[in-house]
Amino acid sequence: MTESEINVSEDLVRELLREQHPDLAGLPIREVAGGWGNQMWRLGDDLAVRMQRMDTSSDPQLKERRWLPLLASRLPLPIPTPVRSGAPSALFPKIWTVMTWVEGTPLDHEPITRGEHAADALAAFLKALHVEAPADVPGPAGFGVHPKECTDGFEHFMRSVDLDCFAEDEVRAVWDDAVAASEWRGPGVWVHGDLHPANVVVADGTLAGVVDFGAVFTGDPAWDLGAAWLLLPEGGASRFFDAYGQVDEATFRRARGLAVMKSLFLLLMGQNGDRGLPGGKPTWGPAGRSALDRVLRGL
Repeated sequence: MTESEINVSEDLVRELLREQHPDLAGLPIREVAGGWGNQMWRLGDDLAVRMQRMDTSSDPQLKERRWLPLLASRLPLPIPTPVRSGAPSALFPKIWTVMTWVEGTPLDHEPITRGEHAADALAAFLKALHVEAPADVPGPAGFGVHPKECTDGFEHFMRSVDLDCFAEDEVRAVWDDAVAASEWRGPGVWVHGDLHPANVVVADGTLAGVVDFGAVFTGDPAWDLGAAWLLLPEGGASRFFDAYGQVDEATFRRARGLAVMKSLFLLLMGQNGDRGLPGGKPTWGPAGRSALDRVLRGL
């Protein structure tokens, strides 16, 4: 059995806590559905145990441990913050982290019904996040590069997904426009990098928190600005950009193209879920389809 195939159970989580954080071992533990790079277990009412799953590197969790306490204090929406660190041991050969729990339901399971409020909340969150980052924050590494460096991934998604009612030439036109846009010329700002419907939570019909900062980097904010189409209902993107403030034309074009690529990724993951492949996410397919529709229609 390889590390990625280790069966993480409630008993294993409790044994790890007994081994390294015995004061937490008596709290109720229950599995949280979903997760890709990491598997989550609720720990009591206010905490969660984040277990490295598909991620082959410990870097995403190490970045979260290092930087989320700094970010959390100045962001207007809740984000998870680490409270305890778990080390590899004979019980589990990867790192794990006890984080604060962000209350809400993932957007791929519950829709936004207060679209204007959500657009304003997302704009406020990203305006607060997109400030110049310290020099020692990691730069782009896969996440964060210019769209022209993601062409292989885009072509893979295009070959792999069923576009159904979408015209391939329209999808390619948006992507080609992003590839042709100039690079980010501003300072390296904090970027979440992986904003999609499973990485934000909803409560009372609006955005209630942002999770999974394993891709966080300093660089091009376009990687987050595409969330205007990925997360918000019809009409939300226009209000978002009005509230966020000035975005130059090239950054807008890159953001729109990246939203197309991420929509295709969501569609692909949804197809995998239907086929029962490991990590497949049936709820991601509809989210990707509606996001792609909004991008192509300019909504």
